[in-house]
Amino acid sequence: MLTRHNYFIREHVGLLKLSDTYDIIDPENQQLIGFAKEQVPFWAVLLRISIQKTLLPTTISVHQGNNEQSPGPVLFQIKRGLNFGFRTKVEIIDQGGNLVGWFQKKALSFGGAFLVFDAQGTQVAKVTGDWTGWEFRFENLQNKQLGVVSKRWAGIGKELFSTADNYMISLTPTEETSEHNTSLAMLLLAAGLAIDSIFNER
Repeated sequence: MLTRHNYFIREHVGLLKLSDTYDIIDPENQQLIGFAKEQVPFWAVLLRISIQKTLLPTTISVHQGNNEQSPGPVLFQIKRGLNFGFRTKVEIIDQGGNLVGWFQKKALSFGGAFLVFDAQGTQVAKVTGDWTGWEFRFENLQNKQLGVVSKRWAGIGKELFSTADNYMISLTPTEETSEHNTSLAMLLLAAGLAIDSIFNER
């Protein structure tokens, strides 16, 4: 799944839901290729009723497969601990339990701006954008586009965009995002999911 460049993300709709589940769809054939499922400690679920969820710990496990009832292996996890400050740190862990990289929200930034670091703590990308237009860009340190997250996509049927919680993650085909660089692909896919599930303070 990590050798692809386009992922359509469809959030499950539910009344008063306290955790999130996302379908990951191949936009070319509209087939289900994976899931992203949020796992929240029970005590944190109870606190979500009265406390903003961005302050509480959460883990999102990304599975490959097309059967939610019997999901495939975990490809990676997006983890955030208790958030006591303004600069949320989010870790990306691979299926072997190894740190792939992490995200750091920029201090005093607006919208979806956060930085992307590799496992050694070197910044490899940044994500910028705004919630008004729901358009976000992945860029390397030379401001070269590595990908985008958008709710507008000309190459896919309108029926997939039936709700405000659906969006496209599209990686720009470059040497950096080649199929051989699965770590960066993992970080960028995780960043796209984190925009909505981790950093969206709704």
